[in-house]
Parts: sequence; structure tokens; C-alpha cells
Amino acid sequence: MPRIGMEPVRRKALIDAAIDAIHQDGMAHVTMGTIARRAGVSAGLAHHYFGGKEKLLLATMRHLLSELGTEIEQRLKQAETPRARISAIIEGNFAPCQFRPAVVSAWLAFYAAAETEPEARRLLRVYRRRLESNLVHALQDLTESRAEAGELAETIAALIDGLWIRHSLAEGEAAPGGATRLVENVVEAALAPRRSGRAKG
Repeated sequence: MPRIGMEPVRRKALIDAAIDAIHQDGMAHVTMGTIARRAGVSAGLAHHYFGGKEKLLLATMRHLLSELGTEIEQRLKQAETPRARISAIIEGNFAPCQFRPAVVSAWLAFYAAAETEPEARRLLRVYRRRLESNLVHALQDLTESRAEAGELAETIAALIDGLWIRHSLAEGEAAPGGATRLVENVVEAALAPRRSGRAKG
């Protein structure tokens, strides 16, 4: 019987092992057995904690989304203006930990899985809604209407997702700083006319 207090540790070890296994073998070839061996536990214990490969992989996806949320939240706590909140959201999405090779492999595998797996698709939709909601909240004070804020938020979110995929697949080490600057340039270009109009008013 597992020792009290060990379950969270072993769950985390299995999730970390799942990320590494996806990177090493690809989603289609990952098994509970290989994940369990990487985590140093029995396959039976892995099944006991998660109930099967699909549930473990979904738990891994939730873990990655939680890590991403933490990166963004930490930066938002230090942001003192709406414009700084936008930068915090952008920087959080391009945090260095999101570009570790194994994490990149896992994210790309989950994006592919979302095409056929309803729960993976739902989780990605939750992430996208949260991203756009955070952006709209920050943009409302910088734009003329909520509709305008929503349109710009959708543009920024699409840039973040597209640039993340592009940089994650680039040869050599990913350069999240470059992606951050590109998104920031678009935000500045979009907000500049609005600032100018307010100054004239």
C-alpha cells in the first residue's frame, strides 16, 4: 500500500515521465508501461493513480496548462497598468520553460490530439478563452469599446499561438525573446493611433 503523502509525488513523477516519453517516443508509441518505468513505479501503480493512458495524458495536459497559467499569473501580479498587463500575458506565454524540448513535443502532441479527442479539444478551448479574456480585460481601458478590445485580443492570441509554434519548430534553440518583440510591435502599432486620437481630443 502506498505511503501516505507519496501519491502527489508519484503523480508528478508520472506526469514528468509522460512528457519525456512523448518527446522521446511520440504520442502514438507511449504506453503506461514505458511511462511507469521512467517514473520508477510499477505499471499497476500508474493505473491505480490515473486509470489508464488517456487519463494520464490528459492530466499531463492539465499540468502544462497549469504551469503556463502560473507563468502568466506571476507576471500579472507585478503589472501595474493595463499596458503592462498585456506585456505580462505575452511574456508568460513565451516563458523559457515553455520552450524546453520535451515540453514543446508534449504541447504539439496535444494540439494534434485535440483534432480527435474531445477532452483535449475542450482543454485547449479553455486555454484560448482564458487567454482572450485576460487580454480583453487589459485592453478595455486602451480601446474605444469592448468589441474593439475583443478583436484586438483575438489578433494578439492568434499571433501568440502562431509564433509559439513557429519558434518551437525552428532549428536550433528557440528564441522566445524574438517572438515576444514581434507581438509587442503589433500591439504598439495597434494602440498608437488610439493614443494619438486621445491626445488630440
